Amino acid sequence: MSRKRIDLLLENVTIEAVAAEGKALTHVDGMVVFVDFAVPGDIVDIQVYKKKKNYMEGFIKRIVKPSEKRLEPFCEHFGVCGGCRWQPLPYTMQLEAKRQQVEDQLVRIGHLEVPEIRPTLPSEKTQYYRNKLEFSASSKRWVLAGEDPDSIPDADKMGLGFHVGKFFDKVLDIKQCHLQPEPSNAIRLFIKQFCIENGYEFYNIRENHGFFRNMFVRTTEKGDVMLIVCFGQNDKKRINALLEAVGGRFPEITSLYYVVNEKLNDSITDLSPVLFKGEEAVYEEMEGLRFKIGPKSFYQTNSRQAYRLYSVAREFAAMEGSEVVYDLYSGTGTIAQFVSRKAAKVIGIEYVPEAIEDAKHNAAANGINNCEFFAGDMKDVLNESFIKKHGTPDVIILDPPRAGIHPDVARVILKAAPRRMVYVSCNPASQARDLAILCQDYTITAVQPVDMFPHTMHVENVVALERKA
Repeated sequence: MSRKRIDLLLENVTIEAVAAEGKALTHVDGMVVFVDFAVPGDIVDIQVYKKKKNYMEGFIKRIVKPSEKRLEPFCEHFGVCGGCRWQPLPYTMQLEAKRQQVEDQLVRIGHLEVPEIRPTLPSEKTQYYRNKLEFSASSKRWVLAGEDPDSIPDADKMGLGFHVGKFFDKVLDIKQCHLQPEPSNAIRLFIKQFCIENGYEFYNIRENHGFFRNMFVRTTEKGDVMLIVCFGQNDKKRINALLEAVGGRFPEITSLYYVVNEKLNDSITDLSPVLFKGEEAVYEEMEGLRFKIGPKSFYQTNSRQAYRLYSVAREFAAMEGSEVVYDLYSGTGTIAQFVSRKAAKVIGIEYVPEAIEDAKHNAAANGINNCEFFAGDMKDVLNESFIKKHGTPDVIILDPPRAGIHPDVARVILKAAPRRMVYVSCNPASQARDLAILCQDYTITAVQPVDMFPHTMHVENVVALERKA
C-alpha cells in the first residue's frame, strides 16, 4: 500500500491493547499510536505514516519481540488481503475486543444507560464459516512486494480475488481463501484458468471494460452450491462455453446463473440473473424451517451463527403467543418465521422485492400462515395508515442495514409504542445513534454481542428494549 512517507520511526514500543477498526494501540510521549496487525504485548518498531494533533498511525517495521499471545497467521494472504486482520490475535481476545467495541459505542460514545453487556457469543467455526463470497476479476492484479511489474508475464497480470483496502481498482489474486468451504476455491481457480487459456479479457475496473467481471459463490450447510458469474459483455457464445465447462467440471453446483452487467458498478440488485442450469435456489434449514435463497436473496453469511443470533432475538422478544410482531428489514423472512410459532401474527417489511417473494414462498413451504410480507422502502411503507390496517405491534424486531434506520421510521416506531423492541445491528455505531432516539420512551434491558465474522473486527449486536412505564 503506497503512503506519503513520514520520516518517523518509533523503536522498541510495546503494544498495549486492541483498538477500533481492527487496529491495536500504544502510547508514545503521551500520544496515542494506532498500529495495523499488532497484538498486545508485541515489542515493535513502528513506521509512522500519519501524524495528527492527537494521534499517529503506523505499521510494524520490525517485530523486536513477539507477544506471547501472538499466533501465526493461517492464511498466506494475511497482511495484504483486507480481510481476517485479527488472525494473530487469540480468539478469546477477539471476542472480548468485540464486546468492548459494543460498550464503547453504546456507553462511552453514545452515553446510553445499559445493563452489563454480555460476553460475545463465539462462532462455532472460526474458518470456513461463510456461505457466500464475491470474487472480483481484474486485468491488472495487485503487485506483491518484491515483484517486478515489468517482468510479470501477461497471463499472470490477471487477478481473481478480493479488493485491496482503500483501492477500488486493485484486486489481490487469491490462491486459497479460508472463509468458505470447498468447492469455493476450486471453482474460482478453475474459472480463472479457463478464462486465461481461452483469451477471455478480465475486467479493467478503472477503465470499465472487459468480459469476465466477477463471480459469487453460495454454499449451504447440506452441501448445495450456487454459482453466479457476471460478465461485462453479452457474448452468448463465450458465456455458454465457460458455463458449460464449469458445470461439467463441478456437477455439485446445484444452481448455475449468469448476469450481464454493463453498468459502472458491480451490484446486481437491479439486474436479472439468468438461470443457466440447475435449480432456481438453494436452501438452508433452521429448527425444521426451510429457507429458499435465490441469487439476490439476503441470508446471514454465517449460517450456524445465524441460528444463535435469531435465538437471542427470540429470547429478547419474550413473546407469549398473543402478540402482533413487526419484523422490519425482514430479508427473506428468516426472523419472522423463526419467531412466528410464539406470535399471533407477524408482519415483515423489506426493501428488496425478490426477498419478499422468497419470504412468501418460505412461509407457504413451511406451513406458516400467520406471517404477511410487504415490499418497499421502510420510511414509505411503515406509516400510521399501514399500522392502522395491519394492527398495532406489541413487539418490533429491527434488523436494518449498516446505516441504521431513517429518522422517519424511528418516529413512526415511537408513535406505534410497542411494549417491547429487539434491535439487531451489524454496526454498533449507527445502532447507538438510533437507540438514543428510541430511548426517549424505552429502556435498554439487555445487550448481547454475537460474533458472525471471526478474525475480523465486525460484530453483530442484539439489544432488548422495554417501553417506559
